[in-house]
Amino acid sequence: MHRRYILQMGALAALWPGLRPALAGEGSFAVTLSEAEWRARLTPLQYAVLREEETERAGTSPLDKEKREGIYHCAGCDLAAYSSAHKYDSGTGWPSFWQALKGAVGTKEDNSLFATRTEVHCARCGGHFGHVFDDGPEPTGKRHCINGAALLFRPA
Repeated sequence: MHRRYILQMGALAALWPGLRPALAGEGSFAVTLSEAEWRARLTPLQYAVLREEETERAGTSPLDKEKREGIYHCAGCDLAAYSSAHKYDSGTGWPSFWQALKGAVGTKEDNSLFATRTEVHCARCGGHFGHVFDDGPEPTGKRHCINGAALLFRPA
């Protein structure tokens, strides 16, 4: 169903060119691979999320319920991105964090759903992680709502 939505968005973007969001990896990043190299490195779901900015279904990632101490890395380039110390249960069905590790993520404006959101991506490879919202817990008040498919967990 999500692919159908992406195709519909593509048709709408043809009518309104400013509607199409930039895809993951557009821009300058330290890790850059060809589409074939990314596809060889990632599972189909990881590729769809990290490189095509798709969203996994809520409640499908085992990382949402992960409780051990450790670090969450980018599934694309292995950059350490989030600490379990900053993870919390947001009740959304996706792993949520109130902050990323310093220098690990970048953000950009995302207007793909007829509303402005803040997309969060890997600072090293540009892979799409998810979105940041202003309804998280203190001390930041932020909720990094992250696709589990975009991450690899490494226990401490």
